[in-house]
Amino acid sequence: MTLALIIALPKGLSRTNGGGNDEPPIRNLKSAIYNMSMSIRDLIIVGAGPSGLSAAIAAKQRDLDYQVLEQGVLVNSIYRFPPQMVFFTTPELLEIGGLPFVSPYEKPTRAEALQYYRKVVEKYDLQISYEEAVLSVEREEDRFAIETRTSRGVRRARHAYNVLMAIGYYDHPNLIGVPGEHLPHVHHYYSEPHVHFRKRVVIVGGGNSAAEAALECYRAGAYVTLVHRRPALKSTIKYWVRPDIENRIKEGSVAERFNTCVREIRPTSVIVRTAGSDVDEELPADSVLLLTGYRSDSNLLRAAGVRLNQHDVPEYNPETLETNVPGLFLAGGAVTGMDTSNIFIENGRFHGEKIVQVIADRLRS
Repeated sequence: MTLALIIALPKGLSRTNGGGNDEPPIRNLKSAIYNMSMSIRDLIIVGAGPSGLSAAIAAKQRDLDYQVLEQGVLVNSIYRFPPQMVFFTTPELLEIGGLPFVSPYEKPTRAEALQYYRKVVEKYDLQISYEEAVLSVEREEDRFAIETRTSRGVRRARHAYNVLMAIGYYDHPNLIGVPGEHLPHVHHYYSEPHVHFRKRVVIVGGGNSAAEAALECYRAGAYVTLVHRRPALKSTIKYWVRPDIENRIKEGSVAERFNTCVREIRPTSVIVRTAGSDVDEELPADSVLLLTGYRSDSNLLRAAGVRLNQHDVPEYNPETLETNVPGLFLAGGAVTGMDTSNIFIENGRFHGEKIVQVIADRLRS
């Protein structure tokens, strides 16, 4: 049986680390681990999204000693999507582990996806520790020490010969870096429109999230202004959403400020400036939705020794998905850095099995 070092700490101690958690460091982590004569897993998988689950299935099929660590719930990013969300893909492109994703719809819903991935975990009886956030990953000789903290404050030091980071990017919104961004009426995630009824809502962004939120809020009785720094909405807008949002803008149901950047957010307004102008405009706002995209946790990777370029894209071997840190692999959204436009569930779901095969081959050699 594999053990984990559990450490209880007094309240009030804290540190800021790359994962965004304020935690005190475990002192003498290496000696604490090795002096306990604890067994070392073949693989620890960080993240229970589709990429992480795919890796766990592959690890179990190859009889590897593995453990999945998830800071939230199963497929946490999908869980945090708006409840009414419809995927921009077909069900079979979300499948993992050979389990069919059956849906009566051409485009599956969030609720169907959550149900499907629950079935995957049940079918394969995967080993997942929920609500356990990874604070640090440290290479020590031929193994890794992984420091974690549970939602109940329990600290652990786990260890493994290999680590697979399938951390996605939905937990880290792209901040726009203006005064007022952290006011209580400002949000980087959108859930549902009801709370915005008869409110003045400023939505910042030009992608699917911003377009869909604008349409839903408008239809729920909100007064919507869409602000985007580019001259038009992104080309990646869903084909059934584009004509709808363009027509609502054309008829004036949704106000727009294209070629416009936010300069400041105030308690009841947003200050913007359009390109080519030297005059600010004040937009009334009861709620502000900053739907400007998300990014992987570059700080956690950097602290683990992974080299990143100027766009926070990690250095890795495209054939094995192994980083410059031997034994540390990346899957799914973890490989993207600031540009998340090329990795989705549809292609990231294959990373896990590819990585596990590399690990299994090495362990057998």
